[in-house]
Amino acid sequence: MATDGGSSVFVSPCAFSPKSHQYLALSTQDGSLRVWDTQSNTLYQEYVPSAHLSATCTCLAWGPCRTFKDGPQRKKRKSEVAQLGSQLDLLALGTAAGTVLLYSTVKGQLHSKLDGGHDSKVNCVRWHPENNSLYSCSDDSHIVEWDLQTGKVKCKWKADKCAVSCLCLSPDGKMLLSAGQTIKMWDLETKEVYRRFTGHATAVSMLCFATTRPPTRGMEGLYFLSGAAHDRMLSVWQVRSDGKDKNAVLSFTLTDEPIYVDLAMSQSKDEAVKLAVVCKDNQMHLFEHVLNGHCKKPLSPSCSVQVASPGSVGDSVPWPVPIMAAALTIDKQALLLAYGSGLQPVIERTTLNAGETHVCLVRDIQASLTLRTETTVTKVKTPTVKADAKLLVPGLPGHSALNKSTPLETKRKPGSDTKEMSIEERLGVIDLSPAEGHKGVHKGGLPLQTDSFAVLLVQGLESSDSNILNKVFQTKKEVLIKKTVARLPIPAVLPLVQELSKRMQGHPYSGVLMVRWLKAVFTFHASYLSTLPSLVSQLGVLYHMIESRVKMFHKLSRLHGKLYLLITQIAATDKSHSVAALDQTAKLVYEEDSSEEEEEGTGDEMLAEEEDSDHWEEEEEMKEVTERSDKGEEHSDEEMNIENKLNGDSDLEADNESEEE
Repeated sequence: MATDGGSSVFVSPCAFSPKSHQYLALSTQDGSLRVWDTQSNTLYQEYVPSAHLSATCTCLAWGPCRTFKDGPQRKKRKSEVAQLGSQLDLLALGTAAGTVLLYSTVKGQLHSKLDGGHDSKVNCVRWHPENNSLYSCSDDSHIVEWDLQTGKVKCKWKADKCAVSCLCLSPDGKMLLSAGQTIKMWDLETKEVYRRFTGHATAVSMLCFATTRPPTRGMEGLYFLSGAAHDRMLSVWQVRSDGKDKNAVLSFTLTDEPIYVDLAMSQSKDEAVKLAVVCKDNQMHLFEHVLNGHCKKPLSPSCSVQVASPGSVGDSVPWPVPIMAAALTIDKQALLLAYGSGLQPVIERTTLNAGETHVCLVRDIQASLTLRTETTVTKVKTPTVKADAKLLVPGLPGHSALNKSTPLETKRKPGSDTKEMSIEERLGVIDLSPAEGHKGVHKGGLPLQTDSFAVLLVQGLESSDSNILNKVFQTKKEVLIKKTVARLPIPAVLPLVQELSKRMQGHPYSGVLMVRWLKAVFTFHASYLSTLPSLVSQLGVLYHMIESRVKMFHKLSRLHGKLYLLITQIAATDKSHSVAALDQTAKLVYEEDSSEEEEEGTGDEMLAEEEDSDHWEEEEEMKEVTERSDKGEEHSDEEMNIENKLNGDSDLEADNESEEE
């Protein structure tokens, strides 16, 4: 039984159809489903869900073979009668929105949609081998049992405290393994836990039963495998009746975490189990071991397989090719490998030598990638267009059809000399520099279709016109460069990188401009470039050129620093020695007044002093006269007072004295 990529580790879920491995179901990153025919290596069917962008596919699983005799009884054609019997039909797809889609490969359309069971991303889906039911687990820590006849939830229970990452049904359909923080085995009749196992330190990414259930001894002797994210071991667990089965009994060593596992179950106790494990480091390991109890030492792979592509012209170093899935054939002698890109994988059936421990398959993917679709399956029809009808086709951004109506008589006469203009002549007619005042209108009066830098760039790359490319690459505006690269169609990205690589080998000034364009290309189209199988050879020239130019940068920087120190020191010493002698001449001279002006000034001062001295004497005389007069008046007053006392006037009152007067 092959485990699909239902875990969060595997980016693109894929699964081989059971038993015959006739088909490979692969979900791309954009949410579309592609079914490939493994025998012819061609695309068998393609289905794009309506919500493929918002609800991308997170896991998928093939259903058991169905018989179409249970349907409504009606008269069938001879071709339909020949197709009756058991055949693959339904494919379950778990989505990030919590829904489960059932796709019918027989009808080539959506069969039904199971909704209302989960509130979060679906991590794994598993079909019941007998009854008409389906099991799914999600990040909401619940397990849901779906009734496929009604399309509704039959039973729902909580399986763990955290997210449930993986499920696996026992071969008899009575037991269910679930992986969250621990691995639990559920009894589907009672929905109770039958056994608990230790599990892994990280989220379990895959679960798979390794042996069939013994019919007489209960659950004892039943083995199953488990792998986890960031774990380079595959653990083997044994169900024992005594209950001492919490720890793993065996482990297989890997080079990286497992992303796809396929094994051939052992039907008896003495039969060895064959195991094919695809790891995240693009290697596939084969194991073969008889499960007979506890084993202390981890087992190494019996053979490791890698796929490599030969180097480009002039480079003999091969580069690895990613392996997506591997399956063991019914006879267990051959191996089915799916490698390459998820958009167009290469499916190969190969036989390995038993004595080789490491095998490297060198394959030229570029020569083998041819996308072919069977005409009986495809629903694309070529429309018949009338001669007088106007056909509008999608084109590059910036292109617009002319509004000028064309006459109905478009058929050419056999003898007419009219010739259609070539692309080079059309580009020559177009005036890339529009006239002033008439933006976007060329000399003939018709609107130009080259009103966008992205369209100009695509035209220049397709026609290898250096004039158009020079006008586009000469721009220095970062915003214009980013918008142009963002609007660039995907097929023009790789030619643009090659053209920029050529131009960077020229003048350094042009290299500065090309670096801006390369930065924008790697910013907007890094996801597309990473999907190219020949990315190393395409960008090898650019990488070596940049490395050679940057190689001497550190040494030149050190040399520049040392030279700068020497030049500054020399300039400082020269400046100190070239100091000139001090100038002894006075910068400013002050002259005092002459001696004659001083003598005249002194004479005037003396006259002023003499005049002041004369006035001073007069003032002294006037002071003496006034003092004498004051003294005489005081003396006369004193004499009058003495006479009044003698005459008895002092005893008189003031009123009487005034009356007498």
